[in-house]
Amino acid sequence: MSPSSPPRKQQIPVVVLAGFLGSGKTTLLNHLLRHRAGNRIGVIVNDFGSIEIDAMTVSGQVGSTVSLGNGCLCCAVDASELDTFLETLTRPAARLDVIVIEASGLAEPQELVRMLLASDNPHIVYGGLVEVVDAAEFDATRGRHPEIDRHLGVADLVVLNKTDRIGEEGQSRIRKVIAAAGSGAAVISATYGRIDPELLFDPALRPDGEAWMRQLTFEDLLLEEGAEGSAEAHGGYLHAAYESVSFTSDVPMNPRRLMEFLDSRPEGLYRIKGFVDFGAGDRGNTYAMHAVGRFLRFGPRPWKRDEPRLTQLVLIGSGIDPDTLHKELADCRESAAPAPDTAPHAAMSPDTPQDAAHEQSMWGVLRYVQQPVDGA
Repeated sequence: MSPSSPPRKQQIPVVVLAGFLGSGKTTLLNHLLRHRAGNRIGVIVNDFGSIEIDAMTVSGQVGSTVSLGNGCLCCAVDASELDTFLETLTRPAARLDVIVIEASGLAEPQELVRMLLASDNPHIVYGGLVEVVDAAEFDATRGRHPEIDRHLGVADLVVLNKTDRIGEEGQSRIRKVIAAAGSGAAVISATYGRIDPELLFDPALRPDGEAWMRQLTFEDLLLEEGAEGSAEAHGGYLHAAYESVSFTSDVPMNPRRLMEFLDSRPEGLYRIKGFVDFGAGDRGNTYAMHAVGRFLRFGPRPWKRDEPRLTQLVLIGSGIDPDTLHKELADCRESAAPAPDTAPHAAMSPDTPQDAAHEQSMWGVLRYVQQPVDGA
């Protein structure tokens, strides 16, 4: 890793966007660039034809990289250059929040996922494999590309696009085919590639003052215009195709119970984000949790002085049961009343059997903590 590229405090999610010709993934990609929730997005494509650069302001081009006027960057690469451009896009000077890889022409989606998971770039974190499907031409696509079943089987999120061209019965049949392919992915319906960006990434959080000092962007004008229109005109697709569950607890979570919950996540649960308090399991740290599809990562950080010791999680998916998920998470909590041997005076002795049991209970969690890369 280049010594000029120090590790960032927050890793950049890398989302892989896949789908066969005509599925609408390019439309979805351009939709994300226009409704990016304030994020600066780095896009990696096989050629610039995949992105509507002419419709945006191009502020500069260096080699295979185009700088867009909205703070986003676009790179045209081949698979052998992927690591190099990921290194370039994750440098602090690029100031990007999210990276989207448009898989067409680069590599098989599962190969791209393997490359990301095996990468030693400490600045990135896997953000999910999104497979875009043309609902109206689904059967014809399967006939031409039988490998689509394999793609669906490894996807973390399936976007059933162009659903305005088929009825509810047709959508239901396709969902059954997707499930039969072995996919436990969340499946959401869309038209014209319009999905809520918060399905894939969080709204950007800027330093104080930056948001109001920056120049008004084309995206701001579009959103302002939409806000003045009717709900039907400006995005009834937002927040309509998925559910989210918020969970907060001032009682620490039991590491073993939480890992059992995560190991048996229901189908349709796409993302989990937030922070976990494991109490006696690790009194010095709160654990950031990032889960996308089957991917799971924990990141410990020290508690701040006077920071409330809470577990705060948000779960996002399609076809999930919010009440059941909330109850299952509540069942992962430790007992509200601590046993006598977990009282503060007992915790002062690091060698008690109880402390050893707490440490052992964290082993399942620590398996998913990323180890620092030498020289990173």
